[in-house]
Amino acid sequence: MASDISTIFPRVLIVSRRTVRKNKFVDFVGEYHLDLIVNYGAVPVIVPRVSGVHMLLESFEPIHGVLLCEGEDIDPSLYDAELSGFSPEEIEEIRRLHASDIAIDREKDSIELLLAKLCLERSIPFLGICRGSQVLNVACGGSLYQDVERELSKKCPEGQRVVHMNYENYDGHRHIVKVVENTPLHHWFKDSLEANKMDIWVNSYHHQGVKRLAQRFVPMAFAPDGLVEGFYDPHVYNPEEGNFIMGLQFHPERMRQPNSDDFDYPGCPSAYQEFVKAVKAYQKKLNGSAFVAKTLKLDEDVEKKRKVIGRSFSIARDMYSTRRGMLGEEESELEVGAKFLEANTALSLQQEKRLKQMGATVRNASVYMERLKMNEEKEKLARTMMGKMSIEQLSEIVSFYHMMGRICSEVLERKLHNLTNEIGG
Repeated sequence: MASDISTIFPRVLIVSRRTVRKNKFVDFVGEYHLDLIVNYGAVPVIVPRVSGVHMLLESFEPIHGVLLCEGEDIDPSLYDAELSGFSPEEIEEIRRLHASDIAIDREKDSIELLLAKLCLERSIPFLGICRGSQVLNVACGGSLYQDVERELSKKCPEGQRVVHMNYENYDGHRHIVKVVENTPLHHWFKDSLEANKMDIWVNSYHHQGVKRLAQRFVPMAFAPDGLVEGFYDPHVYNPEEGNFIMGLQFHPERMRQPNSDDFDYPGCPSAYQEFVKAVKAYQKKLNGSAFVAKTLKLDEDVEKKRKVIGRSFSIARDMYSTRRGMLGEEESELEVGAKFLEANTALSLQQEKRLKQMGATVRNASVYMERLKMNEEKEKLARTMMGKMSIEQLSEIVSFYHMMGRICSEVLERKLHNLTNEIGG
């Protein structure tokens, strides 16, 4: 019976957020999200934020859609190796103002990034609201402002500054965004737009946001300070066919009249409606494929490119394992793999696993190639210099390095012996 039900109602995974209640951790998901998913005909499946869940995501199959929403700041190391240049005083003020949001939850990051990559890999419908939109952008190679007010809004002219969150007026807070023409957002809200204007008032609650939008996405709305408030992948947008990849920084589910369930605009629930429509279509496509024997046949050009990239990784792996230098004819072949690894796209789980198996574990392959070239130049220079030395000079160098090697061995052995004694004690 359970298996029959799973083929009737599509399943949407939603990751919970962790908080503390009565001195115990509890998980929760905002009810507005759940109501809308249920009302449009899908079943929300809550993925608990508990340690180890990111290793068990296959247990939640079948997955017909993923909705990511609330949560704390994403670990900055996942999208930007450099700090934003905040002074200690600014960091302390950010912590004071946003105490409930700045804590980093790496377990939730792991779960949600894996789910986002799974959606991108399988073309599973994905809707990201607020933090969920940030997760989607990071998963595809984009970056975030670590604090929008200090990094963006304060640098804008007075008339363009935006308050993106108001702790005193959580549900009632609104600010203007400009809708981009001929986007899904424009289609949903077009009947509410004033003549010759593309502005709507939205609810938002965030202190971080999209800094560099990943290349695959197109903006759907901007705040007056220039922050991207909505984006989507136009090449993966066709809800009727089960295609939907979108992020909204604002909260359409909370844009309701005071003490009422009536929305500010008729278009507010459209993101959820179209998302569930895509989820249903994806489920239908998935169920249909279970009865069709699939034989994947790659296009000749695609197969040729795959072989060229595979050859590039194979050369890199051999060079890494044997620690040999780069041969002249191999340079152009290595560049193919380097460009692929540095591309601003999300690698699928399968791709990442395969690359790790092959030894291609870093994206900055071009840096590795430059280092190899530098080492070759140094070796060439050393050979030239030593070719000019006398036999006596070369003998002295050999004797010196033999002596250094012996001393290093003795010191290393002594340190290891002392370490062993400390552990034993």
